[in-house]
Amino acid sequence: MRRACGLTLVVFALGLGMFGQNDLTTFKAEAKSAFVWGEDAPEGAVSSTVQDPLTGNVIPKLSHAGIDVSSRMGFERAGIGQPGDFLNYTTTIVNGTDHALSVRYGGISVDGHPASPLSIVPANKHLNKKEAGRSDVAELSKMNCFTSGFLSSDNFFSANNLSQTVSVLPGNALTVSTVIRDLRSYSVRCSVEGCHPTGTIRYYIKVNNFDYVFVRPGQSVTYCGK
Repeated sequence: MRRACGLTLVVFALGLGMFGQNDLTTFKAEAKSAFVWGEDAPEGAVSSTVQDPLTGNVIPKLSHAGIDVSSRMGFERAGIGQPGDFLNYTTTIVNGTDHALSVRYGGISVDGHPASPLSIVPANKHLNKKEAGRSDVAELSKMNCFTSGFLSSDNFFSANNLSQTVSVLPGNALTVSTVIRDLRSYSVRCSVEGCHPTGTIRYYIKVNNFDYVFVRPGQSVTYCGK
C-alpha cells in the first residue's frame, strides 16, 4: 500500500475524564505541515506498510524527503492491584538525509480522549510498596512488552522529559518509546481471535517542522504481555 499524505492541521479537543483527570482540556497539535498515515494528498509523505519478519505484524510507515518514520504498538495488563492497561508504542525514525533531524514528543489520544505519558522507572530500579500503587508511573522491569524485546527500551519520551529534543544524525536511526495508562472502564474487548483495545489510538511525533501522525484501530494493537 502506498498513499500520499499532505498538509493538514491535527486537533485533539476532548476531555480527560476517562483518564483520571478532573479538568477538561484542549489538546492541539499545530504545525505548518502534518502527515497522516493513510490520507491521500499530492506532494506529501508516502504511507506504506512493512511486515515484521519475526512476528508477522504489520508496521505502518510514513516516508518523506529521505526520512522514514514507522510505528509499532502493543498493550498489556497493568498487573494485579494496578488500575487500567498499559498502551505502549515505539517510533523509529530513519534519517536518510545529509542533515541532522530534531525529534520531539507530540501527543496521543485513545478513542478521542487525550492521555499523558507516564514516568518511567528504569529496569534496574524498583518502586517501594508505597510507590507501587501510583497510576502515573510504569516499571520497565515488570513490562513484558519491553523485557521481551517486542518494543524498544533504548529511549523514552516520558512525563519527566516531554520538552526534550533528541537528534538523529545523517545515516542513523533512532527508536523512542512512550507508555500511557488506559483507565477506561471497557478498554479491552476479547473474542475468539484474541483481546484488543477498543476504539482508535491516534498519536503523532514531531520531526523537524513536521508532525507524523499514526491512526491505529484497536484491533491492530498487539498484546505483548505475558
